[in-house]
Amino acid sequence: MDAFLLELGVILLLLAALANVAGRLGLSAIPAFLLAGLLLGEGGIHDLGASTSFIEVAGELGVLLLLLLLGMEFSAAEFAASLRRHTPSGLVDLVLNAPVGFATGLLLGYDWQACLALAGITWISSSGIVARLLSDLKRTGFRETPSILSVLVLEDIAMAVFLPLLVVVLSGGTALVATGNVVAAVAVVAAVLLAARLFGHHLGRMIGHGDDEQVLLRVVGVMLLVSGLTYLVDASAAVGAFLVGLAIPQDAARRARGVLKPLRDLFAALFFLSFGLHTAPGELGPYLLVALLLAAVTAVTKVGTGMFAASRDGVGSRGRARAGAALIARGEFSIVIAELAVSAGYTEIGPLAAAYVVILGISGPLLAKYADRLAATRPDPAPTP
Repeated sequence: MDAFLLELGVILLLLAALANVAGRLGLSAIPAFLLAGLLLGEGGIHDLGASTSFIEVAGELGVLLLLLLLGMEFSAAEFAASLRRHTPSGLVDLVLNAPVGFATGLLLGYDWQACLALAGITWISSSGIVARLLSDLKRTGFRETPSILSVLVLEDIAMAVFLPLLVVVLSGGTALVATGNVVAAVAVVAAVLLAARLFGHHLGRMIGHGDDEQVLLRVVGVMLLVSGLTYLVDASAAVGAFLVGLAIPQDAARRARGVLKPLRDLFAALFFLSFGLHTAPGELGPYLLVALLLAAVTAVTKVGTGMFAASRDGVGSRGRARAGAALIARGEFSIVIAELAVSAGYTEIGPLAAAYVVILGISGPLLAKYADRLAATRPDPAPTP
């Protein structure tokens, strides 16, 4: 216990120092947290021991809290309308990004099952990184943000179909098993969406307590319950957390955001740190060139996705550039897909995916910071209140 407390205390002070430096430079702290994880993880300058298990669990909570508070920025009705409007954006996202991964796998001589896994890795953006990035850069109220979130949620919902299918494909299961898994996952996501629309006012009354402790316990409890239910059927726990945030009425959401924001910042920092802890820098070398090329191509295709989505909301050129760059980072889903492939015996996917995710997890936030400076200099619509 003594070693755990000492190690965790040093880690939190290190993260605080890195966030302070990034803030002074006007940058997001995400790349610094990821690099710290690389240096402190497997094969780094110091391999954490006592605190590793805690950091992993805290990191999972960090993703859920990031998506919960992001969902609180919008009403369920507004976001449902945005999702309907952005269905074409989701299709463009799939067509531009997934085939690149599949084709890369074929060129490398991988089996088609491994190619399918690589397609998922290049398709899906990191909800956790993007959510924190929008907060760090103070862009949650910008005009392009609903289009970014629509793409992310469409991706996460698509994962409810893709992941069960992938598990069956990798394990050599039958089409009947795959269909059953997909139907169960879609049913849970649809049920959560319907409940968010029908019973959101009841949820608002339940969490509208005068005591901050009660608000904290009730909101986090509901978030974990719904996220756990979605996870049990191989859907995205992050989708469940996001939908809980959407279901909370705006008056109650404002109060809950104030109570939960410090908790979110703490656990989100540990998420990005834990992400880097699982990557051994020495294993990335042989795959680095391929990962760099793949990252360069899919950064461009993801920018195209974001620009298309933002254009559907009538956003100006600078906002379209911000939307595209915000979606570049790959993260937690890509790692989950890689782990599924490695567990099924396709070990070549692991280090390639790790190198790819680290490259985009670090470069994506940096590109997002300066994206609008590279766009046209004509005036851009002001952020919404």
